[in-house]
Amino acid sequence: MIRPLGDNVVIKRLEAEEKTKGGIILSSAAKEVPQVAEVLAVGPGTADVDMMISVGEKVIFKKYGGTEIEYNGEELIILPYNDILAVLD
Repeated sequence: MIRPLGDNVVIKRLEAEEKTKGGIILSSAAKEVPQVAEVLAVGPGTADVDMMISVGEKVIFKKYGGTEIEYNGEELIILPYNDILAVLD
């Protein structure tokens, strides 16, 4: 597994909805890329940043935040803690 350094976080984007609320099935081109992800790993933080999230939580992150990578066949994102906007309960 990837172990992020400093105030970085590793997340995996959740899948986009296949249907609209009205029941219309979306093609892959029409799906909006979700900004919701699951936290896979959290760095130790820094003297300035107290990490207030945990592995397994679902978060909303900035649209253009982070660096996308492929690791063991999975699409992951490494981003700074400040790019996380909210935690979903």
